[in-house]
Amino acid sequence: MAYEPLEVGRPYTAKDYAALRGFVQRLPAAVLVRTYYSADDPVATTPAALERHLMTMRDHLIDLALEHGNAPLVKYLKDSLKRLKTEQLTATVLRMVVEAAQLAETPPKAEHAIGLWFKPKVTKYLKGEGLTTLKSLIEFCNARGGTWWRSVPRIGAGRAKILVAWLRRHEETLGLRVGADVEFDAPVPVGESVIIGLELSPHRLAPLERLHLVGPLSGEAGINRSPSFCFIQAHHDLAAVRTYLHRFRDQPKTLRAYTKELERFVLWAVMVRRKALSSCLVEDCEAYKDFLMALPADFIGPRRARNSSRWRPFAQERLSANSQRYAIQIIRSAFAWLVDVRYLSANPWQAVNDPVTITPIAELQLERALSASLWQQVRQALNTRCAGPDGPQWRLARAAILLMGDSGLRREETAGAQRENLTRSQVNSSNTLVWELIVVGKRNRARVVPISGETLSALCAHWQDRGLDFEASEASGPLISPLVHPSTPAMQRKIAQSEHPYHAESLSRLVKQSCTKLARDEVAFTEEERQWLTTVSAHAFRHTFGTQAAAYQMPIEVVKKVMGHMSIDTTSIYVQAEKKRMIEAAAAYYARE
Repeated sequence: MAYEPLEVGRPYTAKDYAALRGFVQRLPAAVLVRTYYSADDPVATTPAALERHLMTMRDHLIDLALEHGNAPLVKYLKDSLKRLKTEQLTATVLRMVVEAAQLAETPPKAEHAIGLWFKPKVTKYLKGEGLTTLKSLIEFCNARGGTWWRSVPRIGAGRAKILVAWLRRHEETLGLRVGADVEFDAPVPVGESVIIGLELSPHRLAPLERLHLVGPLSGEAGINRSPSFCFIQAHHDLAAVRTYLHRFRDQPKTLRAYTKELERFVLWAVMVRRKALSSCLVEDCEAYKDFLMALPADFIGPRRARNSSRWRPFAQERLSANSQRYAIQIIRSAFAWLVDVRYLSANPWQAVNDPVTITPIAELQLERALSASLWQQVRQALNTRCAGPDGPQWRLARAAILLMGDSGLRREETAGAQRENLTRSQVNSSNTLVWELIVVGKRNRARVVPISGETLSALCAHWQDRGLDFEASEASGPLISPLVHPSTPAMQRKIAQSEHPYHAESLSRLVKQSCTKLARDEVAFTEEERQWLTTVSAHAFRHTFGTQAAAYQMPIEVVKKVMGHMSIDTTSIYVQAEKKRMIEAAAAYYARE
């Protein structure tokens, strides 16, 4: 039998065999394309192309079976081919053919695209994180350990286990090894502590909530402990630090930042300096400043879950001078509070100077914002996509982007915006439709922001996709909500109780992925605009509002209030007039030569 040769380097994959079984059972090629192949798979660009590929594969496998099969199989196959046409082979005969043809199957290689071996949905999720080849997937897993899958949306623990097992089975042909702890780096059980005493391993690093300090390192008898009555019930340093951090329980960002800096200092004190926090003196504080300037390798590692055994306190080799200064100020403030509540006698950080930093000139952040023309193009492209086959997801992205780009909302404010806080403006004297939205921004300050008619229409369409009436008098819930939810029992319970809002990180990922798709598929953008869109962040649309508002002469104090800035100086970065006049004057001066 004649057959066309395979595309160079392309093996028959598990997907091909599964599709061929369906093909023999007379399933439509269009169904097989949707079920087994990703959009960029070269053999499945259309149903007709896949049908040709599967017929070629079938003929190829029959030839291989006749050549390599055992005598009974060859005789049975020849008899079947005499009685039946090739396209009439039964599923049983095909199974025997496939088993005989396994001798010629091409094994997976490190440079193979993941789409050749994994199902379309899995391929889509992995490619969303930039994982395009089997090699990049293995490197990603090895870098992050057993919790690698937490960085990939829709890849849960069960699916991750299957992927890792498959990679391990093919280590020989891939020429790469999957790390020993990738599959077995299970999260540390809740309540399990890492005990650190004077006899310790240099690699037993753990975040604050899992630390348990014993002996002199606990601080129960620290030399700087106050002999006076203490206002807090803390008998050791970790209890005192946790009591201090508990003050910020209603400020999640502040709590996260302060926890990070204090646990870094505690770990350094007990593991490098071999001292309790309450025994640190001025010399120790100066040593910690030096430590921040040159971090040791065992304190550094990629970001991981806090309950992972691979967690490390630092994610980069060197902190900037501003980051070092910020760390020292946080620690000094914590020590001052511990002195105020009479846990410590004195604050050694008072005698320590902050790291020297250079205050940069306040530059306009226009490079992070879209130009007026590009912003208009993006809006038009979003409207076009919303009318397409993936309309609901694009309408969701459009609503989120317009909330940030037309109202200057931060991503956290967009994720937390509620329908009950959105009302028609009662003070608008023009005929332009403007609505008012109350949002809670930084430092838990509420403010009112205007909502454009176009944004309102986008929100109405998004709510209709959710099966809700946006204009109902009792309408309430998050303005932006995911259309697809994980099928875990916990998530289903959340959805049953109420509408589930977006998390700020997930919303940011949605915006970034949408812009990347626009840059890849839209022909109206220039190459420079495409490159810009592939790197754009959700926050860029907030900057877009600021620059556009300043360009259209919106009063700066109004821009300040809408964007929720504390100082007019921050808002001034969007005002270009002064810088423009300076550049034009300089240009005129240079032109005289």
